[in-house]
Amino acid sequence: MGALLRKPVVWVLLVVLAVVAAVALALFQPWLLFVDETVNESGPAASAPQVPAGQAPGGQAPAQDQVLSSGSFVSHEHGTSGTAKVIRLADGRRVLRLEDLDTSNGPDLRVWLSDQPVKEGTGGWFVFDDGAYVELGKLKGNKGNQNYDIPADADLDKLTSVSIWCKRFSVSFGAAALKA
Repeated sequence: MGALLRKPVVWVLLVVLAVVAAVALALFQPWLLFVDETVNESGPAASAPQVPAGQAPGGQAPAQDQVLSSGSFVSHEHGTSGTAKVIRLADGRRVLRLEDLDTSNGPDLRVWLSDQPVKEGTGGWFVFDDGAYVELGKLKGNKGNQNYDIPADADLDKLTSVSIWCKRFSVSFGAAALKA
């Protein structure tokens, strides 16, 4: 063994192996598979009304929050479950609510609304960046309940699915078709 370590080619191979291992660890972050981040936000709330409580402009009853669409997650690259709801708040803002989300943690996870259909199995892993999508932000936690504001200009007639998207590897961890 001592004679082997005296050869320069062995040292070069050891250095190359160490660099490859360091890069692989930085990219894949495998320890995240064993670390859960739980988020339990309360349901979204409309902004404070500008009129006295119980009255809307013109003496009408105040508007109520409305679920516009919803769907259940299917698994893609990683086991994923829970529900997604698009809610229009009484003040007109729209929010994506993820409830009982349970997926794997991973590097660079995002929440996307997309115009792509949800396909089960490996056929659905890579489709969400093929068409139009709106990124709502980084996934706050891989477990629990969380809210994401939807931009006012997002066309919800076309954006009919939600994906937990791994931006680093361009793959869906799980997705839900949003239906009225």
